[in-house]
Amino acid sequence: MPKNYPRNIIGYGSKNFKVVWPNKARLALQIVLNYEEGAENCVLHGDKYSESFLSEIIGAKPIKGRHINMESIYEYGSRRGFWRLHKLFKEKKIPITIFGVAMALERNPEICKAIKNGNYEVASHGWRWIDYQNIKKSTEKKHMQLSIKIIKKIFGQRPLGWYTGRCSPNTRDLVINEGGFLYDSDSYSDDLPYWEYRNKKKQLIIPYTLDNNDMRFATNQGFNSGEQFYNYLKDSFDALYEEGKSSPKMMSVGLHCRLIGRPGRIQSLKKFLNYVLKFKKNVWICKRVDIAKHWIKNYSNI
Repeated sequence: MPKNYPRNIIGYGSKNFKVVWPNKARLALQIVLNYEEGAENCVLHGDKYSESFLSEIIGAKPIKGRHINMESIYEYGSRRGFWRLHKLFKEKKIPITIFGVAMALERNPEICKAIKNGNYEVASHGWRWIDYQNIKKSTEKKHMQLSIKIIKKIFGQRPLGWYTGRCSPNTRDLVINEGGFLYDSDSYSDDLPYWEYRNKKKQLIIPYTLDNNDMRFATNQGFNSGEQFYNYLKDSFDALYEEGKSSPKMMSVGLHCRLIGRPGRIQSLKKFLNYVLKFKKNVWICKRVDIAKHWIKNYSNI
């Protein structure tokens, strides 16, 4: 076996590692709202093809020229979906993290104002909502720097969290070398944060989720009703809450304005929030940056 294998497939393994969350909560629950509308692939943005990912058109093909249907599906997220979700989070007093694509945020000052007033965390979701797999490292670095600059300009402070989503093999190195991110979420490999070490530098990784995620409304063999989404979230919560009696964990929930923001789906999220709020004394509902700061303070040498 090669000695310098770059992947860590062991993790915490059999170690009896017990996390202590604030107020000795059994579970840290973190909700992410992705804001991408207006930064997706579109010829109006200088791209060669239209967007084909995460829309109501399952299996959409990229086309040359404008794809008016695709554009309007994304627009639903910014025109209506965000506001429906924002109202819900404020009513329930749920702290959330925005994975914000800088180009998209820059196009909608009204939503940025609501994000400020909502006291949400804004983590960078890149400058563009595109696939970086085959983009030059120098270009990806330029886009990362641009996203930081734009978010700082809009919100008065730089983002402390990073999540590309459609990342490249270079993304993690770029995050570490940039040096200003408390956490990186381009991972799905654990139910707890962990440290990654590279060239005598370390980076906190707070894993994200693709299963507790409304994106599965827009994928093959995904959720086809809100009830399926609710049941899946509830089962995930119940399993982690039970484990939390002896070994507290973290649960992420991923949302998109244009997906869960539809009226036929929002009820499932309302049901889930009502369910978890009954456990408030034993569940820490928080922002991602709150988890990062707690981990850095208490588990910097794990």
